[in-house]
Amino acid sequence: MIRPLNSYILTGCLFITTVFAGCKKDNDLKHADGTPVLISDFTPTTGGGTTEILITGDNFSTDTTNIKVTINGKRCTIVGANTKQLMVVVPKRCGSGNLVVTIGKDSVISSTPFTYVFTRTVSTLAGNGTAGFSDGKGTEAMFNFNGQAWYRSMGITTDDKGNVFVADPGNACIRKIDSAGNVSVLAGSPGNSGYADGKGAAARFSLPYSVATDAQGNVYSVDPGNYDIRKITPDGTATTIGFGKQSPWSVAIDRSTGNLYYTSCDPSGNIYLLKDGVHTAVISGLVYPAGIDFDKTGNLYVSGNGTQTITQFKAGTWAPTVIAGQAGTAGYLNGVGTAAKFSYPWGLAVDNDGNVYIAGNGTWDGSPNNADQSIRMVSANTWNVITYAGSGTAGFTDGIGEAAAFKGPTGVTVDKNGIVYVIDKNNNRIRKIVSE
Repeated sequence: MIRPLNSYILTGCLFITTVFAGCKKDNDLKHADGTPVLISDFTPTTGGGTTEILITGDNFSTDTTNIKVTINGKRCTIVGANTKQLMVVVPKRCGSGNLVVTIGKDSVISSTPFTYVFTRTVSTLAGNGTAGFSDGKGTEAMFNFNGQAWYRSMGITTDDKGNVFVADPGNACIRKIDSAGNVSVLAGSPGNSGYADGKGAAARFSLPYSVATDAQGNVYSVDPGNYDIRKITPDGTATTIGFGKQSPWSVAIDRSTGNLYYTSCDPSGNIYLLKDGVHTAVISGLVYPAGIDFDKTGNLYVSGNGTQTITQFKAGTWAPTVIAGQAGTAGYLNGVGTAAKFSYPWGLAVDNDGNVYIAGNGTWDGSPNNADQSIRMVSANTWNVITYAGSGTAGFTDGIGEAAAFKGPTGVTVDKNGIVYVIDKNNNRIRKIVSE
């Protein structure tokens, strides 16, 4: 009988990290090459990262260097082993999936999956709820996302050094939040809107709405007030690299090629490639396209604010596939693919695993009456839609998962470590979501 102890008895041998070799004959401690590996049971079947799983079966091995156990391709740490049982530790953020046990060249897949339970903790990274301007650390800082109801920033991005960059339209500048939570101005003069290239406070912006970063740490911004696309170097020097063919609302960098793309949230909006000063419409006639981003292989994802859908455009051909949402039907419903519903989706981001995150409230004022006040996630390849954090109810609460509350989430990004950051428009805050 398997008991929930902190250490386990394996075929009469007590171990935590090793197996007492004297418990069985030498031949009984070895894996028989070419003979099937068997899994008869494992426990527990549900848990999160660092959960210890006891796997019972046959033809395992005491040689842990010859054993690999994975969930969704992510390797578990082996705590101990003999030929009948293995004890392993679940890696963080591996997700739900079947166990795969490999001994040398022989392997077996469990008949049932391990269900991974994520704990997604929402906290406030910066901002104190008041619209205004102030630099400082954490809640000492102030942003102006809703000083005018029509500010519709989705502009938030990260670089590979752990910095977060935010387009702050009410203050007409681009803000930087460093890895310690200190907020400063990267470029622009708070409260002094206009148009000018330059370094730091010498630059002028009108309505910076979206930002993206490249592999070198440069920040790119689009500004429908000025119609411009800018490149901002890490020292804060802003240089115009083009003026939009339509008013540019959203920008993204395809890191597989280094190319820049932008779109306009128009009733017939296009996706443009801007390269060497030349604007090329690669996708045309979208209905109010909003957030755009790429996965690591160059597939493009677009949140359709006017269609209530999330669409993938295939790299190389731009062939479209609606991966989530019901065209023309607004709502708030999780499910697989077109069984799900969105309500005016806005900002969008893609993580390193190809999961897509959507900021759910793209109404012009971030309406508290909108059906979606959450961050949703569409799982890579399966297109299963879940609520990542928040709910259908507007408010402000730091907490776990759906117990947390947002009030007009409009922008979302995810860093290289899988940490998600959100523009919480009507709370004038930047929120942070850590999933484990």
